[in-house]
Amino acid sequence: MTVRPIRRYGDPVLRAPAQPVTVFDDDLHALVTDLEDTVREPGRAGVAAPQIGVGLRVFSFNVGGRVGHVVNPVLSEASGVSDDEEGCLSLPGLGFVTRRAAAVTVRGVDRRGEPVTIHGTGLLARALQHETDHLDGRLYLDVLTGDVRRQALRELRRTFAARR
Repeated sequence: MTVRPIRRYGDPVLRAPAQPVTVFDDDLHALVTDLEDTVREPGRAGVAAPQIGVGLRVFSFNVGGRVGHVVNPVLSEASGVSDDEEGCLSLPGLGFVTRRAAAVTVRGVDRRGEPVTIHGTGLLARALQHETDHLDGRLYLDVLTGDVRRQALRELRRTFAARR
């Protein structure tokens, strides 16, 4: 079991769009295993490959006792609206109400290249959107708007300055 350290805000890998997976080999199998081991830590709903320093389009999720992964995910069939508290392992200690679709579908493949389709509502829908954002070089702070965004950026500056 390998639980990989999470990259934190300020690491350039978190802002770079991840590359599609084109080779389905032992290295990918090991990456997926590490992602699933890492997401099994208490309090974690998802981990994207960039969060462990790997610039590939892969993420793992752990919601309601269901652990899985998606390679080269594409979000579709988003519906409804959900405003709920969201946080990020790469931005520890911060959490803000974030607007997301209430239900989504993700299509991709598994570590063997076999098709995968995951329909999610509630926390699973939120995790699927959050992790796909990571693969596009976005953090959840980027989807915040208005006063919530201003508050988040103030707290981020305060928190980031305190860690130096």
